[in-house]
Amino acid sequence: MSRFPRSVLAVACAQVILNQGAFAQQDDRQPPSEGMVEHVLVTMPLHKETAETALPFTVLTGDELRRSASATIGETLGNLPGIASASFGPGVGQPVIRGQTGPRVRVLQNGTTSADASKASQDHANAVEALLANSVEVLRGPSTLLYGGGAIGGVVNVLDNRIPTALPEEPTGGLSYSHDTASSMDVLVGKVEGSAGNFAFHLDAMYRDFDDLEIPGMAELEGIDDHDDDHDDHDEDHDEEHGDEEEVSGIVPNTGGEASSFTFGTSYHFDKGFVGLSVARLENEYGLPAGAHAHGHDDEDHDEDHDEEHEDEDHGDEDHGEEEEGDITLDMEQTRYDALIHWHDLAPGIEVARGFLTYTDYEHAEIEGSGEVGTTYSNESIEGRLELVHKRFGNFDGVFGLQASSGEFSAVGEEAFIPTTDYQEFGLFLVEDYHTERWIYELGLRYDHEERDPSTFSGSQSFNSFSASGSALWNFQEDWQFGAALSRSERAPSIEELYSNLGNDFDDLVLHAATNAYEIGDPDLDTEVSQNIDLSLRWSSGGSYASVQVYYNDFADFINLVNTGVEIDESPVRQFVQEDAEFVGIEFDSEFVVGSMAGGFWSVGVFGDMTRGELDSGEDVPRLPPLRLGARLAWESERLSLWTRVLDADEQDRAGENETETPGYTRWDAGVEYHLPMGEQNLNMFLMVNNITDEEIRLSTSFLRNVAPEAGFGVEAGLRFVF
Repeated sequence: MSRFPRSVLAVACAQVILNQGAFAQQDDRQPPSEGMVEHVLVTMPLHKETAETALPFTVLTGDELRRSASATIGETLGNLPGIASASFGPGVGQPVIRGQTGPRVRVLQNGTTSADASKASQDHANAVEALLANSVEVLRGPSTLLYGGGAIGGVVNVLDNRIPTALPEEPTGGLSYSHDTASSMDVLVGKVEGSAGNFAFHLDAMYRDFDDLEIPGMAELEGIDDHDDDHDDHDEDHDEEHGDEEEVSGIVPNTGGEASSFTFGTSYHFDKGFVGLSVARLENEYGLPAGAHAHGHDDEDHDEDHDEEHEDEDHGDEDHGEEEEGDITLDMEQTRYDALIHWHDLAPGIEVARGFLTYTDYEHAEIEGSGEVGTTYSNESIEGRLELVHKRFGNFDGVFGLQASSGEFSAVGEEAFIPTTDYQEFGLFLVEDYHTERWIYELGLRYDHEERDPSTFSGSQSFNSFSASGSALWNFQEDWQFGAALSRSERAPSIEELYSNLGNDFDDLVLHAATNAYEIGDPDLDTEVSQNIDLSLRWSSGGSYASVQVYYNDFADFINLVNTGVEIDESPVRQFVQEDAEFVGIEFDSEFVVGSMAGGFWSVGVFGDMTRGELDSGEDVPRLPPLRLGARLAWESERLSLWTRVLDADEQDRAGENETETPGYTRWDAGVEYHLPMGEQNLNMFLMVNNITDEEIRLSTSFLRNVAPEAGFGVEAGLRFVF
């Protein structure tokens, strides 16, 4: 970490980014001390402001969201304290919150689940678009039980107002275009909102096109130690036979893609609320890095193609052989229908009633280089949610409600390793607040019943789980708050954890060609239990703020996907197993307004995080983010904004059993934005320089850290017109 102190002292450029994401209704270029407004947490049905809860949260909105909004939700959030990204090439970036991802992180679209296949495998993208969001709220710790006790890591809610919650007085919207040189990515985003009488409408569209990702040097991590000396001779033969492939430098092959989306929503407003409907269509086609799948490099760096000697082996038949040759592309489609009702004073004692109903038809095909479809995944689901906020009773405020969903998840094809499974989920929750002059107490309870009925299993399985949380927020001085939260959360095993390769003998295991790995579930897995402690200290004054949070999670029967060290045809065998585990971490963030100069104001911030996880066996939990420290500096005036940021990540030398360590890195970014008022409209021009030093960045959270580094030096520039 010797690089970091020099990096912090060198932060001397000025900044504010603009990305092509959510559109502001107006430009607010006043100092933070004059223009700062508390964000109301939509994800919490009590509509609390951020200063009114002890529960840990992160909010991206306005300029900050536009600076960060990217092609994936993981990349959008990945530089925030306590949050990282598990990339699988530039087309996939799943959020990692406090070391947890997959089924322990629930991604929502306006309060209901995204209903995609991202939990089933690390190569499946989330079906949400941060580029279209008005705000992104991240809740972690005990607050997540509002959306399921299983969301132990956190809840990410992407809010885009597709069902308008208010009647705009005048039409608003914008159009944005940007180009990023690191992947030759072109992005076009448009949004319009307006009203006619009591009806409001929302219309948005997005198009994104990108090529192979440019990187510094070779895609494969150098200096990898093989697990077996017998690989050496094979490596030499492989290099001679495929030398041309190994000479490819400066790009990650097969990482281009194309995506488009369209959303229309409308709402009818009356004296006591509104009702609304929306329909959205998302199409997303992206390539998986060549080293990810069969005939490439697996996660543990066995980078050989299958030799002819394996073609006749029992476990190296056609399912593991020639039909997997070539690059793999995922072709995703999702159609989503949402209905929402928001009603004040619906019944005696009920202040607000909110009802959500969502139907989602999701499908993606994994297409091999030959053009054949290896596996088709689908998830057809319906979800309903009811929230009832009762009127204040003494010093108590609260919400109770229910949540139910059902659907069918299927994976069909020669490479399908998860059986078609019907599922039903039902939950009841209650959250209450008690307020005094200096204290806010919160108590939450949740019960969940879940059923899984796989086609290859005799009978269905059911799981009952109970979760509870309590917290206290102490305003011990005018600008200071101390918070403490305790929770006990239970999570039922997911479909992929239970049934991957269910019933297959070792010699008959089905390879997931997209990830070049054999994944084995266990139908005997028990409910996972986590007991959590979260402590926080916050200060805010005059537009400046600082916060620090520490947490401890004690897991019983932690479900972990481990690399067994066994290989079939040079592809690793990974298995879901249960073992107790402990996680501990710290995250901090700050922003200080330090003065004004030349008609603008300066601000500086320091941030960072650390997560450690250890299994009961003494082994480290795999794929955790490293220690990270960062700093940012910005200067902003009415017309011009400048910024710079540095993030220093330590090496991850606690990689876990049979996993590869990753080197540290220091990443510099900078940008400039110019605002040109045009009457009631604004034209904004922006330019960002990313990874200025062309640093080689490999994320320890990624299964592809050895074969697919992050983007190298790149310039992003664009225009945005707002009315």
